Amino acid sequence: MILNDELLSVQNGEQGDAMRRVLNTLVMYGEAFGAERMVKITGEMGHAVIGTGSLTWGPVFDLMDRLMDGGAIPRQSFTTDPRGTEDHVPVNFADQVMFKLIFSNQKRMEKQWERMGIKDANAYTCTAYMEEVGNIPKYGDILGWAESSAVSYVNSVIGARCNRNSGILELMSNILGYVPEFGLLTDEGRKASWIIDVQCSELSEPQLLGSAIGFRCVEDVPYIKGLDRWLGTELTHTVKDYLKDMGAAAASNGSVGLYHVDHLTPEAVNHGKSLIREDARVFVIDDAEIERVKASYPMPWESEGEPQLAFAGCPHFSKQQLCIWTDRLQKGLEKNGRNQTVIPVIFCAAPDVIAAFEKEFPEKAAYLKEIGVTVSGLCPLSFTSNPLSDKIRIITASNKLRYYSKARFFAEEELIDIITGGRSA
Repeated sequence: MILNDELLSVQNGEQGDAMRRVLNTLVMYGEAFGAERMVKITGEMGHAVIGTGSLTWGPVFDLMDRLMDGGAIPRQSFTTDPRGTEDHVPVNFADQVMFKLIFSNQKRMEKQWERMGIKDANAYTCTAYMEEVGNIPKYGDILGWAESSAVSYVNSVIGARCNRNSGILELMSNILGYVPEFGLLTDEGRKASWIIDVQCSELSEPQLLGSAIGFRCVEDVPYIKGLDRWLGTELTHTVKDYLKDMGAAAASNGSVGLYHVDHLTPEAVNHGKSLIREDARVFVIDDAEIERVKASYPMPWESEGEPQLAFAGCPHFSKQQLCIWTDRLQKGLEKNGRNQTVIPVIFCAAPDVIAAFEKEFPEKAAYLKEIGVTVSGLCPLSFTSNPLSDKIRIITASNKLRYYSKARFFAEEELIDIITGGRSA
């Protein structure tokens, strides 16, 4: 790999042994994927995928100490993924004990992040690109992120450039300030090898459409046609929320790190169908395909029975989604003659988003408390890593949570109906 003068000085040990090791690790990573050079990270803020102090990640935190002691610290402030639980989230005594064990490195990790320069104590979210959080890359920015749903969003909806990295390589990239140039950082790597022709009779739920795309494309880049019939050609808050959830589903059911939407996402607007490779394959997604995908989801519960807990907001909700879901719950409860949800419900969003929601919509925030909904900044995936949760019958409208846990998936209206007592699971 060709290194510039700055990186050659790092390789020669002029910035210490820790920095030299960081560089050499990233060089090996890049060379494994054919990278010929390193390119400078241009995003104003980084992001770390490690937000929970897991018991099993002790070696990771040992490495972080070694890096800091050797002077290897990220060059910019950063946000990080959500915590695994929060004190105000209702759990029983056994869960409390288990969480203390599972996340026994939490305090250690958070002190390390403070030492490394985390943005603030509220910077724990998988949707750092929300306006309230403020970690919003610009079009064309080079990034070194790892969080799969965030990588999908910033690549596709913003037009920044980022590969799907691992947590450790992400950390080292933000320490060095460079990433190896390959894959989604290159013009060629951002071209689509699939044309996804959406021919549904109505706008599909983003989680199900994203699942269908992920199943088919796996790690390839899709160019999606037909969505503009419903989404239009402007990236409004509603459209960005839809693409956020669609991209997260495609990144979990497959490994899609970038998609283009005809007439809508920035690169598709700027470059159009020139983004499509000559040998691109075509796949039609219609109503039958959406139903086939939904029917393919396995029954994850160890025992049959009524649900005991519901999660919504994976990836984290936006402020607008918190409002919309609050209104939907209210309508469902009024329809079914109830004044509380039939099971505990947890809505998840970034701490800064929750604060803005509570400030701007105090009546809605108060209503959620009245009906038994907890609004939290936790990560549902980390929360369900508690082995005791395998025995809890959890329901969700998130494909990502469904994929990585034993939560059972329901479409959004089905989930609302179950939560508000209109139907059983």
